[in-house]
Amino acid sequence: MKIVIAEKPSVAKEIAGLLGATEKKDGYLTGNGYYVTWAFGHLVGLGMPEDYGISGFQRSSLPILPNPFLLTVRKVKKDKGYTLDVGALKQLKVIEQLIDRSEKIIVATDAGREGELIFRYIYEYLKCNKPFERLWISSLTEKAIKKGFDNLKPGSDFDRLYQAAQGRSRADWLVGINASQALSIVAGNGIYSLGRVQTPTLALICKRYLENRNFSVQQYWQIQLSHTKEFTDFKSLSKNKWEDKKQTEATLKSIERNGNIVTVTAVETKNVSEQPPLLFDLTGLQKEANIKLNLTAEETLNIAQGLYEKKFITYPRTGSKYIPEDMWAEIPNLIRALQDMGTFKQAVTKVKWGHFNKRIVNDLRVTDHHGLLITDKIPSALSAKENAVYNMIAFRLLEAISQACIKEITDITLQALHYDFVLKGCKILESGWRSIKGSFSDDDAEPMQELPKLKKDDELNIKHFLVLEKKTRPPVLYTEAGLLSAMETAGREIENEEERKALKSIGIGTPATRAAIIETLFTRNYIQRELKALIPTAKGLQVYELIKDKKIADVSMTAEWELALQKIENNESNAEAFQKEMENYARSITNELLQTPIAQENRAMLDCPKCKNRQLIIRDKIVKCPDEACNWVQFRNVCGVQISISDIESLVNKRKTTLIKGMKSKAGKKFDAYIVLNEKAESSFEFEKSKLPKK
Repeated sequence: MKIVIAEKPSVAKEIAGLLGATEKKDGYLTGNGYYVTWAFGHLVGLGMPEDYGISGFQRSSLPILPNPFLLTVRKVKKDKGYTLDVGALKQLKVIEQLIDRSEKIIVATDAGREGELIFRYIYEYLKCNKPFERLWISSLTEKAIKKGFDNLKPGSDFDRLYQAAQGRSRADWLVGINASQALSIVAGNGIYSLGRVQTPTLALICKRYLENRNFSVQQYWQIQLSHTKEFTDFKSLSKNKWEDKKQTEATLKSIERNGNIVTVTAVETKNVSEQPPLLFDLTGLQKEANIKLNLTAEETLNIAQGLYEKKFITYPRTGSKYIPEDMWAEIPNLIRALQDMGTFKQAVTKVKWGHFNKRIVNDLRVTDHHGLLITDKIPSALSAKENAVYNMIAFRLLEAISQACIKEITDITLQALHYDFVLKGCKILESGWRSIKGSFSDDDAEPMQELPKLKKDDELNIKHFLVLEKKTRPPVLYTEAGLLSAMETAGREIENEEERKALKSIGIGTPATRAAIIETLFTRNYIQRELKALIPTAKGLQVYELIKDKKIADVSMTAEWELALQKIENNESNAEAFQKEMENYARSITNELLQTPIAQENRAMLDCPKCKNRQLIIRDKIVKCPDEACNWVQFRNVCGVQISISDIESLVNKRKTTLIKGMKSKAGKKFDAYIVLNEKAESSFEFEKSKLPKK
């Protein structure tokens, strides 16, 4: 018998159907000489400090540097601690028994760093030493799975991938556990979570937010002129930017007195070849879906994973935008599949058969997986969001294999008196890939005007004058798309030129993990959404102020670690050396944080308003009485608004907060109210009398 271990039941079911293992059992399928089972994601992970006999947060225990690292069955949070996940324990027992009954193991977890780690931790935990082979596929179509089983690879081919995955897992543990405990001990008023990738990402958001908030807006004025020639209307704009409106108006009057005429002083025309976009990688898809569909990075990943498991697209957790040479022959079949679908019929007619653009073919730029492609399976019964994401991937394929868009760009300088005015014209010569969706300029680009023929020394009349009032713009707050870009290109911010070159294509996190990092920041109450923008909470800013000058907030250092992990995977670096480096770093950051002076401004001394016997414990999410018999609790987040410490003091001492503004009802309507306590210390809302509905 052979055992096949997949990552999820849905994938196991697809594989089992092809292998003829159709008999259902508890936790696996069997038949035709195969057991096909699954792992439910991470069944086994690194042990927590309590597994090493360290309970609670103790300064004397830090830094915690396990040697060796222990593996434990997945745990779930219960009451005040963690307990073994019964479902994980049961499934692990199934896997262990099936391995014992099998002569051969076939690994079919997702083909990537995380999938490799999921299997290897199970294999190590069970102290298994049977040889195994690897199924490495990029799509779940019948054809891809059959081809994968015909070309099983020795498990040892992926040892370096495992070492990189294990190195990442241990590095996250060493930094996350030690830094979080150190800061929580020093703060003394709650649990603060820090992490190898999480904290530099928070630093990016906070830094941008503070730059935006502290930006000094400057007013300035420009003059816009309107012209007509050959029945074409167009506009020019002054190069000068005046800081004084009166001076701008005086200039305008001077131009009027000069006869309302401008002279063409320079005409520069050039043809620009705009290459089509490459295929989506996961981060690219998440950015586009956030901009166009307002989906979060995590939503996009989940939708793409669902489309993959339904066999409509290839493996989504990819960091590549290219395909290998041997896949090029399959592209025409994918285009033909699209021409049978109403949404794409018109677009497919614009594709030039026999003249496909091969720009997406590059063996050297394909990582674990190639760029995102559709499969030849035509989708049906998709939800609106699934359909929108699928369409993005399909349209991108059609664009990617189309020819370049050729534009004629004209830059013209005009002069009125001695002031220069500029205008830009754009004419499409060959629409190329832009014709697929009929979009000829990017959403964030200024619309470009078509111009009549103009040459040097031509004179133009001025039809209208307009003084435009403008303001300098602060750095824009990050949206998820903007943050994903910043994470992806973190290496480019490094000042050292040699380091910058080495890290230019390395960001922080990986395409597969960035969505989870952003969601972690929400879970920790470090960031929140304000429309589409990501802004820090008071707690997030507090953490940033404590760590902004520390190593743990250094984006470039995290990018260097990502590069080191990539080198381990490529057999260019040593995994043991990386772990030693991470241990030294954990020591350094722990000592640095333990010496951080923290003002204890939030530690108000408040007696419980209910039992009046005990002092309240103040946390970022709740305020509670430590006496279990009393059990008084006040949540800090009320209808979407975080209640400040001063309002908590007012509520406990005066039985009433100040007016809390901007709360949201369940129906989504905003309201303002006071929070008040009655004689039994139960809280409720009190509305302003003027705001009460009239009888």
